[in-house]
Amino acid sequence: MYADDRVLVGVINRKRDLTIAKNRRWYRIPQSKLRRGLNAEYVAFFLSRQVFGERGGCIAYFARVTGLELARRRDLLPGESARADDLYYKVQFRNLVEKDPPIENYPARSISFIRTTWDRFISAETINDLYSAADFYVDRVYYALRG
Repeated sequence: MYADDRVLVGVINRKRDLTIAKNRRWYRIPQSKLRRGLNAEYVAFFLSRQVFGERGGCIAYFARVTGLELARRRDLLPGESARADDLYYKVQFRNLVEKDPPIENYPARSISFIRTTWDRFISAETINDLYSAADFYVDRVYYALRG
């Protein structure tokens, strides 16, 4: 894990999707939502409060990315006919790791995808911290050499 490793935070808003992530170790992302591709060494997951109640409303899990495929929704989720022909990135990863403590969504903000760096992610207490422009995060070389 390096400070500059890229982390993509996605949203899980269905219990079935969390079960798939935990047991089958993959997550789907509509290709149309990530025009620039995945470009991340890690994925992290924000759990929707509407679905997960008290367990939700935070970034609760993360995992190291191990693979990436492009697949149709019907191949990923047989039996779901809605958007069956849409293309998705199937992001494969190692076991989910619980983020302890989780990254809280305070003050509450709407989330779809967040791109951040490992050093921001691992030290974040709130979602806003993932966007930090503090000197330490922006000028890493200076602070590393100064050390």
